[in-house]
Amino acid sequence: QVQLVESGGGLVQSGGSLRLSCKTSITMFSSRAMGWYRQTPGKQRELVAAITSSGTTNYADSVKERFTISRDNAKTTVYLRMDSLKPEDTAVYYCNKNRPPFVSWGQGTQVTVSS
Repeated sequence: QVQLVESGGGLVQSGGSLRLSCKTSITMFSSRAMGWYRQTPGKQRELVAAITSSGTTNYADSVKERFTISRDNAKTTVYLRMDSLKPEDTAVYYCNKNRPPFVSWGQGTQVTVSS
């Protein structure tokens, strides 16, 4: 059973920063492109950042220049550094492969940005 364990969320003021971590047990992790997603109540989960096996990154327009995705293959962990946070970044954040078929979703980590 593949596991994804997200952590690092919390309550932060607008303009603040957080660093999320996602520890995975995905097989052949180093060859997998990974992504960070977020979801708010009543809305579909959206991909906000992705990183290929070679380290190429892509970001949703809404987070570009503010979020940075990275990975540590030795630790099978994906990170999301979030700077200049805005109230509209409030969501539950998840990691998974960057496209289907997805592995079982983890519990996510809540990020709340107060104005």
